Amino acid sequence: MILIQKATVINEGETFTGSLLLEGERISRIFREEPPEQLLQRCRQVIDARGLYLIPGVIDDQVHFREPGLTHKGDIFSESRAAVAGGVTSYLEMPNTLPQTVTLEALRQKQEMAAGRSAANYAFYLGATNDNIRELKQADARTTCGVKVFMGSSTGNMLVDDPYTLQQIFAEVEMLIATHCESEELIRQNREQYRPKPGEELPIEIHPLIRSAEACYRSSAEAVALADRYGSRLHVLHLSTAREMSLFEDGPLEEKHITAEACVPHLWFSDEDYARLGARIKWNPAVKRSTDREALREAVRRGRIDVVATDHAPHLWSEKEGGALKAASGGPLVQHSLQVMCELAVRGVFTKELVVERMCHAPARLFRIRERGFIREGYYADLVLVDPAAPTTVTPENILYKCGWSPFEGETFGCSVRKTFVNGQVVYDEGVVAERLCGKALSFDR
Repeated sequence: MILIQKATVINEGETFTGSLLLEGERISRIFREEPPEQLLQRCRQVIDARGLYLIPGVIDDQVHFREPGLTHKGDIFSESRAAVAGGVTSYLEMPNTLPQTVTLEALRQKQEMAAGRSAANYAFYLGATNDNIRELKQADARTTCGVKVFMGSSTGNMLVDDPYTLQQIFAEVEMLIATHCESEELIRQNREQYRPKPGEELPIEIHPLIRSAEACYRSSAEAVALADRYGSRLHVLHLSTAREMSLFEDGPLEEKHITAEACVPHLWFSDEDYARLGARIKWNPAVKRSTDREALREAVRRGRIDVVATDHAPHLWSEKEGGALKAASGGPLVQHSLQVMCELAVRGVFTKELVVERMCHAPARLFRIRERGFIREGYYADLVLVDPAAPTTVTPENILYKCGWSPFEGETFGCSVRKTFVNGQVVYDEGVVAERLCGKALSFDR
């Protein structure tokens, strides 16, 4: 048994001083008063958590861990270790690997790859194409987190641009549909408009003009219209514009069949940062104006945006070289997303209770993840101890991503992750990731 004693517990909108008893993989007891003295004597470990925040483990509903086929950038082992160092105890991983996860067999193989090789708990999306509707309909909703639809440019054949196929997916797939929304038609038009002269490169600052706000809005509006028409369960990923906020509603997540996600780069950076950071902050969708960033933050506060995630997508630094057309889009984020959100809470952008709601509780509710995402008796002990008074500077020496860099290098965050528990085991402790890998396959109550 492990006793976490006298922590500042942040859970389900409440903050209180309490202690947790862990037995095996589970939270056995929650104490708001002093635990019995005889219990302390029976525990194999007592952790003094005075002055530390104790929160449920973060559930990141959008990551790219690059395995199989792209493991020079990252893999399940390396990126899950970085995740637990950042307080992320569960992740939902995307299908644009090599081979792509667009068949049930590829999905099964990826699940087998993760078994025994992941420091955090895991589940995988099944990717949609223009011709795999039968596979999508046969997926097991109890073990598959959702169907991913790229309604914008993607790798390989994962761009779903056939109108009839989109209608089929929204009408016939009962599982949650998660979409990447950017209009490929508008992107092509914009790319032609900004085409560089021979021998020249477009500066990074042009990227949000090519992958424009209108391209995002048009595609998101199409997804919402399809979900409304067919009553689909839709989750729109990594929203990036103020205008898109008009497509969604405030209110409790449980009352919605259309939900929204924002990612930490769009909540932290703006187009003013391109001059300083260049391709380090090149994402699809693009980081846009400060007014878009403020609209996203307000939507997070109001409940119009339900979930905050990362879109963790590592590339080697050599792949990030070049301008708006050449540099790869995406970057590594899971090790620092909780610190980013805690820093925004310190600055008054969010409350610490809201950070826990959007990063821990909401993903568990939205995906109906079984017995995770909350500090509750009987639930899995996926937990994080955060020191709010221990500043951390991101440096190449403390980055755990396989790609070896971070868009936050040089940033000093006011808090640090002290310990992370996965399934009742300490997997990250004061800067050290445990050798024992405790991650398990997630299951869903559907």
